[in-house]
Amino acid sequence: MARRLRRTTRPVTMPILHPDAAGIDIGATEIYVCVPLDRDPQPIRRFGTFTEDLLALAAWLTQCRVTSVAMESTGVYWIPLYQILEPRGFEVCLVNARHVKNVPGRKSDVQDCQWLQYLHSVGLLRASFRPPETVCAVRSLLRHRDSLVQLAATHTQHMQKALTQMNLQIHHVLSDITGVTGLAILDAILAGERDPHGLAQHRDRRVKASPGTIVKALVGDYRSEHLFTLRQALASYRHTQRLIEECDAEVQARLGTFASQIDPAVHPLPAATPSRRKAQGPPTAPRFDLRTELYRILGTDLTQVPGLNTSTVHTLFAELGADLSPFPSGDHFASWLGLCPDNRISGGKVLSAKTRHVKHRVSQALRMAAQSLWRSRSVLGGFFRRMRAKLGAPAAITATAHKLARIIYHLLTTRQPYDESRLAAAEADHRRRTEARLRAQARALGFQLVPAIE
Repeated sequence: MARRLRRTTRPVTMPILHPDAAGIDIGATEIYVCVPLDRDPQPIRRFGTFTEDLLALAAWLTQCRVTSVAMESTGVYWIPLYQILEPRGFEVCLVNARHVKNVPGRKSDVQDCQWLQYLHSVGLLRASFRPPETVCAVRSLLRHRDSLVQLAATHTQHMQKALTQMNLQIHHVLSDITGVTGLAILDAILAGERDPHGLAQHRDRRVKASPGTIVKALVGDYRSEHLFTLRQALASYRHTQRLIEECDAEVQARLGTFASQIDPAVHPLPAATPSRRKAQGPPTAPRFDLRTELYRILGTDLTQVPGLNTSTVHTLFAELGADLSPFPSGDHFASWLGLCPDNRISGGKVLSAKTRHVKHRVSQALRMAAQSLWRSRSVLGGFFRRMRAKLGAPAAITATAHKLARIIYHLLTTRQPYDESRLAAAEADHRRRTEARLRAQARALGFQLVPAIE
């Protein structure tokens, strides 16, 4: 049963923009709700976190004629309440806790919900970006899949540890112990085979190591306790792989429900260029044709952008969706990702220009994509190397990730294919300015710059 709490009066000195606003402070076991003073004799109430308590909370907000609710996005505690309030027509404003913690003196949950209600009523809170529910479902599956991939890697490390303890160096000879040859040898070992020459017969013809090297790597001390550990680690790895396959099937089914922005039968998917063969993603990528599905849903092939592979684009879609209209421009999008300088100016002097500390999967994915451009011969690769020589590696990664974010925003909002010629024009202009500067320096030193003969 809800417990009624007494509210202290607060003089409102700013105009009320949202008179039907409420504030909610969410915890693991308790939720404090504050409504306007004129809606209930006891405008602050405490509710539990059981489902029936959340339903009672929603009914009380409806009784108080509340239409908009502000609450902090604390961990995952807000999700059950959000999923109850949104279908009932409430406008739920998820607030970054950093935006409401800047005023000192509020040390209780009651004061927190009061402060949220006040800030929301005077229009000082901005809702955090949240993609549609269909995209959130894919996001949950993708995050769960990432956890399964990490778990499979842990089981692989357990297998390698057991092999090392038996002094079997096969995982140092093979590039991947979970490949065709590695799994075949492990199965043979667990089946009782101990002859190195017999185990080496499972070598696949694509393995670069010679049969003699594999035979030497399979001579060791087959101790029973380490074989037991190896057996359990291999069984756990295969079980995790089956879970990943089931997760891929569920993701594929979910993606099939999204509307098509383009018909691949009418406008075929652009072929991957030889320099972008890795755009299909790492070995842990889903087994179905994810690139075509993303092309159909997004309306453009983002894997044509240097540095972006299918897994990266999948992460972008799962975290953002196909609609970036909530962001007015590419500048707002890059700023939301924390890829812009956060200038701190006082007295006309820039005190700091560091980027904001933002923990976001999209930002991390774009930074990794930018770092992968170190050896790229594309225009973006040249930009990254130029920024790296000028600013250093960390700043170059951020600058290139910022450029990737602006490119992605343009492609998703216009549904146009990636065109490197626009970047090539800027690169050519930079080359002309560099050449002019070198000629001026050569003349100042009494030399003449002569083009090299190819």
